[in-house]
Amino acid sequence: MSTAPITPRHATDRSVVLVGLMGVGKSTIGKRLSGRLGLPFADSDHEIESAAGLSIAEIFARYGEAEFRAGERRVIARLIEGRPKVIATGGGAFMNEETRALILERATAVWLDADIDVLADRVRRRPGSRPLLKGRDPREALADLAAIRNPFYALAPIHIKSEPLPHSAAVESIMRALHG
Repeated sequence: MSTAPITPRHATDRSVVLVGLMGVGKSTIGKRLSGRLGLPFADSDHEIESAAGLSIAEIFARYGEAEFRAGERRVIARLIEGRPKVIATGGGAFMNEETRALILERATAVWLDADIDVLADRVRRRPGSRPLLKGRDPREALADLAAIRNPFYALAPIHIKSEPLPHSAAVESIMRALHG
């Protein structure tokens, strides 16, 4: 199969925004998808850290989740307003009503979904970078988050199941969905 950039009708003038729980692969899949689409890639968490000069964990510890979410909303709005790109968001970004409305109105939202056991295995590899898992069993915390967040993620027009396969499989699924 060709890996040349393809510009599907959904992505020609709109950013593609990846949403879903932590550990689903939004950043890794997003980087690969951006190459396939010939669009730049942006990770909203990295953009927030760059703007604040602090890590996500430090922002949570110093200012709390509410302040982090306000900064996240501003960063995502800026990213969407610019040239179309593939944007990986933090797991909670789509929970904010204003952020979600902006994404749904001005971008193509893609929900990357995975089984809780797959996610728990992935996040255990990077425990210190996940403030919402601090002091909790990853599987239990992710199950709790999924119960709350999945109904909101389901508002994304494209739903892709991320299996424990190479990320290229998810990229191919997104490409097919964008062409649909």
